[in-house]
Amino acid sequence: MASADCSVAPHASAHPLANPGYGKRSAPGQSPRRADDFAHLPKREAAIAAYIDRLPDGSAIDAKTLAKSLPDYGQMACGTALRKLSEAGHLRRVREHVITEDGARWVTRTFFSRTARDDAWWGAFIRGDGAPESSPAAPAPAPAPAPALVPAPVPAPTLAPAPAPALALAPAPARSPAYSALASLGRTDPRMTLSAADCARLEPFATTWLARDADPAHLVQALTAGLPTRVHSPAALARTRLESKLPPEPEPEPEPEPEPRAEITIRRLVECADCGRPGPPSALPGGLCRPCRGEAAPAPPGGLPGVNVRSWSERLRAAARNAKGMSE
Repeated sequence: MASADCSVAPHASAHPLANPGYGKRSAPGQSPRRADDFAHLPKREAAIAAYIDRLPDGSAIDAKTLAKSLPDYGQMACGTALRKLSEAGHLRRVREHVITEDGARWVTRTFFSRTARDDAWWGAFIRGDGAPESSPAAPAPAPAPAPALVPAPVPAPTLAPAPAPALALAPAPARSPAYSALASLGRTDPRMTLSAADCARLEPFATTWLARDADPAHLVQALTAGLPTRVHSPAALARTRLESKLPPEPEPEPEPEPEPRAEITIRRLVECADCGRPGPPSALPGGLCRPCRGEAAPAPPGGLPGVNVRSWSERLRAAARNAKGMSE
């Protein structure tokens, strides 16, 4: 089979986008892209499919737009190719009845799948049942191992008693950020060295500070900047500064604006890829309606009403004779 050759096509980024909410949409669960994804298609359909596959979601992929972007194919050729892609299971046009803030409306979206899907998959996807997946085959049971020969028992050697394990030291309790900031004051300025007891007493004040200013570096700077030449009581000075330089309470964060309500799809129909006639997935196998598939409409129940040709002919002849007699 011929493979896709899109060297003459423009770059996908230059392709026009459809109106918001319309255009191409990628079907879920596709296989990774490969060079022979569309090798089973004729050359023209493979080239157009490979080009559509590279387009981002939201791109316009109607026949008219594709003909403008692909210089080798006209609008009729692109329309026929889209029909063939629908029959091959790569494409479905779906008409959705959605509800937005502006009201309810029908929109047409084109779902494209690099991996060809059958009618059952597309029908389940359009109905919202989820894509049917084949259950993996159960693994074959492993053969039973052959019975091994049991060797004669060997007397276990006498082992020396293991030495008693050394007592493990209990891990040090985790320090809070406030305690760690107070303990680091002496490393920043030796005049503000605090004992463990001082850090424990001042920890609640430092915790309140960090609740308003989450950067411990700011707290350390406030407690060590501009110190007198001699500090007689580092703990007392630290408490005084923790109280006098306490940052103000932060302003409450503004409530986020409500997000716009997303579209709610309440109904989906398949559109014929050729004439655009909508219908349920079961009525459009291959994405085509009955007339576009070349099939005659089914006869109504009971068949056509019977017509008595002889009686009808006699009535016509009698009417003709009466008309002639009246004219004479």
